[in-house]
Amino acid sequence: MHHLLYLHGFLSSPTSVKAQATKNYFAKHHPEVTLHIPELSNFPSKVEAQLVELIENNPELLEGGLKVIGSSMGGYLSTFLIEKYSGKAVLINPAVRPYELLQQFIGPHVNPYSGEKFSIGLTDIDIIKALDIDALNNDKAYKVLLQTNDETLDYRLAAAKYALSDLVIEEGGDHSFVGYENHLPAIAEFLLD
Repeated sequence: MHHLLYLHGFLSSPTSVKAQATKNYFAKHHPEVTLHIPELSNFPSKVEAQLVELIENNPELLEGGLKVIGSSMGGYLSTFLIEKYSGKAVLINPAVRPYELLQQFIGPHVNPYSGEKFSIGLTDIDIIKALDIDALNNDKAYKVLLQTNDETLDYRLAAAKYALSDLVIEEGGDHSFVGYENHLPAIAEFLLD
């Protein structure tokens, strides 16, 4: 039995298109895999504790090494977890310096999936920055999928950070990663190898 963690991005949810495509793919093609898709807190100050608690309460996630799929902010958090616990991660259009991007998000928000109201402040940005990983311990622990027309993040930041990883750069696309489901067989092969 394999256990796999899927981390959605900022202002997203377990019901997002990519999360559901991942769930459906593994249910159909890899029924031996238990997929965990937690609803990450909208409050950046709570996410680290939430993830650590999730892993400590589900030690099976660490059996054979942690395996994570992370999208956008979920990719940033996945990198933090792999560097903390070791394992493997597939990152989809990952945020590399989200604490810079979040400067534009200071103030009130509503999660479009859950309807939850929350606010981002300067302390939240500091907390997210504290999770940053300057240098990767093992570049080969990552498979990174990037699309050049990502309208939210500059794909070149991730291309530079993960240059020695298994890097897939597609021309065009967008932040949602167009055609994600076509990569699921390769994602499964990388993580379950």
